[in-house]
Amino acid sequence: MLLIPIIIFMPDSGNSCMDEKQIIQDNSFPSEEVNTMLSVEMGSTAVLCCSSVPLTTLELITWKITLRGQPVCMRAYKKQTNETSNNCTDDGITWVSRPDLSPHLQINAVAVAHDGNYTCEAATYSGYFLLRYELQVLVRPEANIFLSKNQTVVCEAVAGRPAARISWIPAGHCVTTKEGHSNGTVTVRSACRYPDSNVSAVTCLVSHSTGNKSLSEVFLPSGSRSPASSLLIILYVKLSVFIVVLVILGFAFYQKINASSKIRSPVLENETQT
Repeated sequence: MLLIPIIIFMPDSGNSCMDEKQIIQDNSFPSEEVNTMLSVEMGSTAVLCCSSVPLTTLELITWKITLRGQPVCMRAYKKQTNETSNNCTDDGITWVSRPDLSPHLQINAVAVAHDGNYTCEAATYSGYFLLRYELQVLVRPEANIFLSKNQTVVCEAVAGRPAARISWIPAGHCVTTKEGHSNGTVTVRSACRYPDSNVSAVTCLVSHSTGNKSLSEVFLPSGSRSPASSLLIILYVKLSVFIVVLVILGFAFYQKINASSKIRSPVLENETQT
C-alpha cells in the first residue's frame, strides 16, 4: 500500500493525472493500491484521477463515493456492454467527459458537503487497480481587525476550515477563542490589549491552509493624550463651527442688503426726473 499526501488549492486535471500516471508506471504490479490525501478549496473544481493504464485494457471502472454522514453511492462503467450506472444524487459529481474516453471523476464547485472518501476501482485483463482519495474541503476565512475599548485590538478569522491561527506583532496581552459552526467551519477571535502608550500600530497575522493574510491597525492609546489637550480639541472644534456659522450668516445678510439697494436705486432716479 502506498500513501501519498497531496494538497491542491486550484486543481489542474492535467497535472493531477500526470502525477497518478507516474505512480502507476513506476509501480506496475498486477495489483496496485494508492491512497491519497487531497485538500481542495471550496468553490474550486476538483479532478480525481483513476488508473492511467490504457483505456483499451480497462474492462470495468467503479467509483465508490462516501460523503461525511452519507451512505456510499457508486458510478460505474462497463466497457463490454458500454453501460453506465449511477445511484449518486449529487449532480455536481460527474465524469470528466464520457467514461469510455476518461475514467476520471470531476467535482464542480466543491462544497463542504463533498468532504469524504472517493475510491476508484479499475479492472483490466492484466490486473486490478485501486485508488482511494480522502478529500478535505478547505474554506478560506474572512479576516477582520478593529479597535475595541480599553486599548484593545480585536482580530478575527471568520468561518474558516480548518481553524485559522492568529499571531500579533508586537505581542500583547492576548486572549484567543474559537467558535465552531454547524457546517464544520470555525471562527477564531483574538483580542489583544496594549497598555503601553508607546504602541501606536499593531499587525495581526492570520495563517490558514488557503493562504496567509496580514492586517494592521493604527491607534492612539488614551494614555498619550492628557485631559487638557482633549478639552482644547473640543473647544477648537466648537469655535471653528461657530466661525463658519457667522461667515454664512454675514454673507446672507450682505446679499440681502445688496439686493435691497439695487431695488431702491431705480426708484430714486424716477423721483429725480419728475
